[in-house]
Amino acid sequence: MDFDVKNIDLAPGGRHRIDWAEQEMPVLRGVQQQFKDERPFAGLRISACMHVTTETANLMVSLQAGGADVVLSASNPLSTQDDVAAALVSHYEIPVYAIKGEDNETYFKHLNAVLDHNPHIVMDDGADLVSTIHKSRRNLIDNMLGGTEETTTGIIRLRAMARDGALQFPMMAVNDALTKHMFDNRYGTGQSTMDGIIRATNVLIAGKNVVVAGYGWCSRGIAMRARGLGANVIVTEIDPLKALEAVMDGYRVMPMNDAAPIGDIFVSATGDIHVFDEHHFMVMKDGALLSNSGHFDVEINKPALRELAVGDPKRARPFVEQFVMKHNGHRLNLLGEGRLINLAAAEGHPSAVMDMSFAGQAMAAKYLVDHKDELENRVYTVPQEVDQEIARIKLDAMGIKIDTLTEHQAAYLDSWEEGT
Repeated sequence: MDFDVKNIDLAPGGRHRIDWAEQEMPVLRGVQQQFKDERPFAGLRISACMHVTTETANLMVSLQAGGADVVLSASNPLSTQDDVAAALVSHYEIPVYAIKGEDNETYFKHLNAVLDHNPHIVMDDGADLVSTIHKSRRNLIDNMLGGTEETTTGIIRLRAMARDGALQFPMMAVNDALTKHMFDNRYGTGQSTMDGIIRATNVLIAGKNVVVAGYGWCSRGIAMRARGLGANVIVTEIDPLKALEAVMDGYRVMPMNDAAPIGDIFVSATGDIHVFDEHHFMVMKDGALLSNSGHFDVEINKPALRELAVGDPKRARPFVEQFVMKHNGHRLNLLGEGRLINLAAAEGHPSAVMDMSFAGQAMAAKYLVDHKDELENRVYTVPQEVDQEIARIKLDAMGIKIDTLTEHQAAYLDSWEEGT
């Protein structure tokens, strides 16, 4: 079996952590049992490009239980947990191509290694596999049943491809599932982002001005958790509806140009480029912290930051690069190389929230197989009934009961004749 991990001897510790995460993933556990019974992926190859974490490991094991021949590469150079990668290879015989801190050349070498698997299904986190297939590995298209995508950034790319008529196989927009973006993006990103910032810096959040760029589901979660830690939260937005929502939620809202001089901690989760840019760096406080929770490391204009600084940055802490500004001597601190701070400096989302996301991911892959003869080359949302079932199982696992409509109530809601 071919693979490329940092150190296979890390496997025992990785297996213990995979087992620990599994305890918090009852929905995926149920899906895994279903897959064992039904074997929906028998004879199929699945190539995944995802964050190599304990939660992802449990998803890979579930797919394997369903008969899939699975391979995995990292979707971010800094997100790999090396002990988990080793455990997947050693204990589960799943080939993994991922090393924490790998350079760009190695990253794309690994990405192509999982495509050499000649997959029937791809699982993407940022659409790198799909993009590579369409750009340089088009020989794989005829074999493809389709794929799944779990990020906002990736779905934006896929919808652009579909709009241009470039998408050559169906894709499931797992991120659009309610049990994904309402929980994973909000509660998962919110908690793990603040965890990453604190682990990277050990700063006190209480009393700080935390500037959150954007007010989508991820940014909502970040703002909520920052406020819970005692921060004064400032939100910047381009969408008037989201900006108004942030105001009604009790946050200060202003343009980034006004926020830049007063912020202590900056977090971007927009999916766009250069959210923190040269003219912002020029006016930031001494000691400002710059972090990103968007998928790609483009939200902070790193080349401009380097150009404004005196010489090379100082490695102040393992995940902190300190840049001294030429024009005023202020020290600006870039966290986690401007990559996903929750995975670069911490462990990513808690298992309990990834449980729902990965159950949706697994069921979306099964949907591709079950409906392979009827799906077109476009982006599909996860069926509502799948969302509802995932939420129901999660509530059951939490020991929470809910009401059901009486026959009279159901009839009332279905009728147009009854009213006041």
